[in-house]
Amino acid sequence: MYEEDDFIQLSALQHFLFCERQCALAYIEQTWEENLFTAEGKIMHDKAHEEQFEKRPGIRIERALPLRSKELGLNGKADVVEFHRTPDGKGWFPFPVEYKRGKPKLDDCDKVQLCAQAMCLEEMLDVSIPSGAIFYGRTRRRLDVIFDDALRNETKETAERLHEFIKQGKTPKPVYSKKCKSCSLMEVCIPRTFELNRPVANYIHRMIDVEDSDKRLET
Repeated sequence: MYEEDDFIQLSALQHFLFCERQCALAYIEQTWEENLFTAEGKIMHDKAHEEQFEKRPGIRIERALPLRSKELGLNGKADVVEFHRTPDGKGWFPFPVEYKRGKPKLDDCDKVQLCAQAMCLEEMLDVSIPSGAIFYGRTRRRLDVIFDDALRNETKETAERLHEFIKQGKTPKPVYSKKCKSCSLMEVCIPRTFELNRPVANYIHRMIDVEDSDKRLET
């Protein structure tokens, strides 16, 4: 169990799995950069949060619902939680829905974030939540997500690793890859610049090695 002072924003899970340097820039160095990606994401989340409460036949919809979990040490807000009426008509069961501006990713970073939301709700409401969904703005479709044991274990392990990562307070060096193009902190991180400077660093290291080798030969 984690204390309140140790809680980390739930959204950091997704950033951590997507790129540890991005996570460090945002949650350790408190760096943020407004650009097209963040603007589009903000518009999507603002629309999702426009009305806090909505009611449809058999469904109650809560928006921007506060979340917290002492077991995971996380807090934040759910974009949307749909409460579906149980088959017997006597209760409601929650179905979390996360909104993303892009498209489904090859890794589980978005699924882990959604699963963490479900685990928060389970702890808060003392219920079991088998599934949820992610709505992607680019495809305009929902991706159903099953919260099986494998995803739950990955979510818990990621939360533990995230706490240790934040506690260490170290920002990893940049490594350029294709996913950098979709990163909101691309202009702050500047991974290409680091990559271009690498040959110079390699040259310096080679010269130091040569000098050390010459000294050893002299002795």
